Amino acid sequence: MSRRSLLCAFGAGAAGATLAGCGVPAAFVEPGDRAGRDSSATDHTLHFANWPLYIDTDDEDESKRPTLDAFSQRTGISVTYTEEINDNDEFFGKISPALMNHQETGRDLIVISDWMAARFVRLGWVQEMDRAKQPNVAKYLDPLLRSPAFDEGRLHSVPWQSGITGIAYNRRKLGREIRSTGDLWAADLRGRVTLLSGLDESFALLMQGNGVDITRWTADDFHEICEQTQKRVRSKHIRRFTGNDYIKDLATGDVLACQAYSGDVIQLQADNPDIEFVVPEEGAELWAESLMIPNLARHKRNAERLVDHYYDPEVAAELATWVNYVCPVPAARDVLASSKDEETAALAEDPLIFPDDAMRKRLAIARDITSEERMDFAKKWNSIVGL
Repeated sequence: MSRRSLLCAFGAGAAGATLAGCGVPAAFVEPGDRAGRDSSATDHTLHFANWPLYIDTDDEDESKRPTLDAFSQRTGISVTYTEEINDNDEFFGKISPALMNHQETGRDLIVISDWMAARFVRLGWVQEMDRAKQPNVAKYLDPLLRSPAFDEGRLHSVPWQSGITGIAYNRRKLGREIRSTGDLWAADLRGRVTLLSGLDESFALLMQGNGVDITRWTADDFHEICEQTQKRVRSKHIRRFTGNDYIKDLATGDVLACQAYSGDVIQLQADNPDIEFVVPEEGAELWAESLMIPNLARHKRNAERLVDHYYDPEVAAELATWVNYVCPVPAARDVLASSKDEETAALAEDPLIFPDDAMRKRLAIARDITSEERMDFAKKWNSIVGL
């Protein structure tokens, strides 16, 4: 399962866009109204909501989570960990009534994709974290992830894990290399290419293929990729638009090249070494799913401590060996490299977990789609995709 949820239907995406649009909406919460009474000093508990299969588990007992258990043992803070986030829009719908009505959500820490995190920041639904109490975050957070456009300075969010949207392909069956996004449109790939269906998941890589700086793309850039994509749909060059089912298509050989997530490809390569992942010459999108503290959380200080725990390089390294996404703590690489276990040490050299310098130069975080843009853009994109 990918941690980047799909915009599965226009209705879900549009509902959130309407709520967040039109300047300062009624649902906006002023900075002075976001903090609740923090019970952390006397109540050593914490409610942490995350995605399924997104944390390390014990080999013999899957109910145990070693990095989380180590935090509780060290701090005395008991963590209620729930795997309740299966889709960004679905989770937004679950907790938005409480947040827009200035009520507690019952959660102290959540993990959502950055495009959805941008909506929470715009609405004023999450609290600033106290970086003075998070020395590991301040010291070890990857410089590439420090200041996304939606949350300058990362005041309201901290990456849980990161990833890259690039190109995956079967080199043996294709018989050649793919180096750029433009290579997807070669004649021998007609009908053997898929793109991601979700607007937020797909647009940045396509823009980069046009030479666009995705940190400051324009509406004209968006409309240009829509026109190009529509032509490729009509010519049947694009086989279809997918969710995570691109994994099956690539594994069976029905598709030879596709838009893909780096974390998924690591798993594919374990079964098929002919599968390769490419950060195109023009660049690829770097994204994250981030930890955030909702308004009125009762255990804000406890939550801040847990976030900082996961930025200890030793802890970050242990988590990285399980989830296989881009680690937001580059210092964890040295920890893995020093491991006596050969398989663990090899992960330090995997560029899909720790991108090398050459790859890092081609990665960028896309400017978010604004609330004013989202409804029209989603409608246009989904008409092309067929949602």
